[in-house]
Amino acid sequence: MKKWILILAAILLSGCQSGVESRKGYWADLRHPAQGARPRIKVIVIHYTAEDFSSSLATLTDNQVSAHYLIPRQPPQREGKGIIWQLVPERDLAWHAGPSFWRGATRINDTSVGIELVNSGYRRTLTGREWQAFTPAQIASLSALVKDVAQRYGIAPENIVGHSDIASQRKQDPGPRFPWQQLAQQGIGAWPDADRVQVYLAGKAAQTPVPTAQVMELLQRYGYAVTPEMTLPQQQNLIAAFQMHFRPTDYRGLPDAETAAIAAALLEKYGAAE
Repeated sequence: MKKWILILAAILLSGCQSGVESRKGYWADLRHPAQGARPRIKVIVIHYTAEDFSSSLATLTDNQVSAHYLIPRQPPQREGKGIIWQLVPERDLAWHAGPSFWRGATRINDTSVGIELVNSGYRRTLTGREWQAFTPAQIASLSALVKDVAQRYGIAPENIVGHSDIASQRKQDPGPRFPWQQLAQQGIGAWPDADRVQVYLAGKAAQTPVPTAQVMELLQRYGYAVTPEMTLPQQQNLIAAFQMHFRPTDYRGLPDAETAAIAAALLEKYGAAE
């Protein structure tokens, strides 16, 4: 009996070493991974909550909406690092994107990690909308999180986006005060090269009007949702979403030479959506 126990143990050990794994009720041979496999997670979507922390946490842990991560305005610190709330395991789908489209794909919930930042968004004033800034501590924690997630799943810079990028007709978060350029300088997300923008601008003033169709064609190639039946207000919403991300100093949604030049520079740097 002792002899057979030793033989069985040797077989089991050999199986573990050779890529055969024991599971409940069966053995799994792991020695032939398919080359066509792809990670589920291809996109990181950044949001603001439009609520304070306690309300945000309650909303995101209810059964109607969820996100993978929640970052407070002042993350508590432990050993020099901010604490981030993980609400949904990355392997699971979270309900944060809603009806959405990015670079040829719909149902972005299925392929993304959603990150919520506690931020009130904007308030209306006599001079227009006043947007709340994000805190340095919040952005530092976000930067560490996004770098980690992007590295683990091989997420391309152009696939680190805001909610308004994937749902421009419904959403405006994370808004024009989100520091996309600052993050791009840390290697996070897409950003056009300034010299290439000037090349495509070709000496024209930034606000020189250009045909709406020209801008829409560039945005569609880059990955935004553009359809033939879009109304003029819908086209303006889409252009405004792009401008909030890549030119937050002027996001009125007007098609102009600088917007077109930025889109062209992004296409040159990151390529068109497939």
